[in-house]
Amino acid sequence: MKFAGPRPVKGLVLALMAVAALTVTGCSMFSDAAKSDTARAKVGDCINVLEGSPADSKTEPVDCSSAKAVYTVKSTSDKKQDCGTEFSSYEETFNGGTTAFLCLAPNLKQGSCYHEDKTTGYSYAECDSAEATVKVVKRVDGQNDEFLCDANSTFLTLSEPKTTFCLANPKS
Repeated sequence: MKFAGPRPVKGLVLALMAVAALTVTGCSMFSDAAKSDTARAKVGDCINVLEGSPADSKTEPVDCSSAKAVYTVKSTSDKKQDCGTEFSSYEETFNGGTTAFLCLAPNLKQGSCYHEDKTTGYSYAECDSAEATVKVVKRVDGQNDEFLCDANSTFLTLSEPKTTFCLANPKS
């Protein structure tokens, strides 16, 4: 998280690395049918993080208009790849190999609250809950400019698609 003010703009590194360990018995070949719903998501689909964990996150695909649509799928692969500093990733493995790898862009909604974790990224939270750590007070699509945010707020910017999220403490 960054604070608006005079300084060089740098990207926020999101570290959502969700590795879902799958146990499939009696199969010699891994198929798409054995993948989770999240692993079968397509570019443009949205993902809700039910439970964040560096080793075994629980996620689900959701409608992109939902406040719980925390991430949008930017790319999919059956091999691990570099998502860059602006995006998070989701990885599903089987027998030590990657079977699904997604790069995810934050899709935070104005007026909604989230739990932000440096290791697992964002997950939706009710604003009046103890889990809520940030509230999106402003979302600007089409621009990635930290100075669109109040000097007392923090910000998250994306270059593709250009988006600015202005964040504040939900308890204020």
